[in-house]
Amino acid sequence: MNQDRKTSLLTPALCRGARAMLDWTQAELADRAGVSRSTIRDFEGGRHELHRATETQLRHAFEEEGVRMMSDEREISISLRNADTADGSE
Repeated sequence: MNQDRKTSLLTPALCRGARAMLDWTQAELADRAGVSRSTIRDFEGGRHELHRATETQLRHAFEEEGVRMMSDEREISISLRNADTADGSE
């Protein structure tokens, strides 16, 4: 039962996109997620896939800054919560 490819939400393009939304470098993401910069570089460059635990660490780092990743049967999307409305006051 090889599910890694099917269940992985974070793709190299989504990782780059989420970093761009936050204006983070690969090093900043690596620091915030507790992984090496070479892990980010190699994943975004398509040189290897992520372990589930590493993907979770990256997604957690993004989510802490307001990035949300959602998927349905046809698409995967990312969004950035507005910092001004994060506390519920609009």
